[in-house]
Amino acid sequence: MAATLFLLRHAAHARVGSTLCGRMAGVSLGEEGQQQARALAGRLAGEAIEAVYSSPLERARETAAPVAERLGLTPRVEEDLVEIDFGSWTGRDFASLEGDPQWDRWNTQRATARPPEGESMAEAQARALGAVARLRAFHPEGRVAVVSHCDVIKAVLAAFLGITLDGIGRFEILPASISALALWPGGGKVLSMNETITGKLGRA
Repeated sequence: MAATLFLLRHAAHARVGSTLCGRMAGVSLGEEGQQQARALAGRLAGEAIEAVYSSPLERARETAAPVAERLGLTPRVEEDLVEIDFGSWTGRDFASLEGDPQWDRWNTQRATARPPEGESMAEAQARALGAVARLRAFHPEGRVAVVSHCDVIKAVLAAFLGITLDGIGRFEILPASISALALWPGGGKVLSMNETITGKLGRA
């Protein structure tokens, strides 16, 4: 008896790769991101998915909406799937963070670092794994789509791969990508990682 969770990173928006958006409001999908979300909906249409869950942030909800519509479902918000709270870094350009010792530590020591006034990676992992456990309990033999954020998905995958949070830089989770988990009481395994639908979807 196992559940299958499809972990979707939200589709692209104009600030991907340039701004540490975190939980800032008003970050919506652009035209490319909307196309990616529709492509995800087509990819998942044949997967017999029974529920769609999303981070509360706009870019995640806008990704979940066409997926749920294609499946005839209503997306549900799961607060613990939300992006990491980056504190005072929220909204900063990545270029402006270069050379900041705290930023360098964040990128090399994720297991122990914390953004200023923000949330640690370990805290984000704990709440995300809590959400995953709840979804498995709600859908013990079901197939579920879950729309979240890059580092949150990486944190979940790291737990099931048995690697530390310091190792999450060793694999990629691109916008509009799909990773999958099989979950059962007391355990689980990674089925796939970072599947993209087309070359266009693979751009960071």
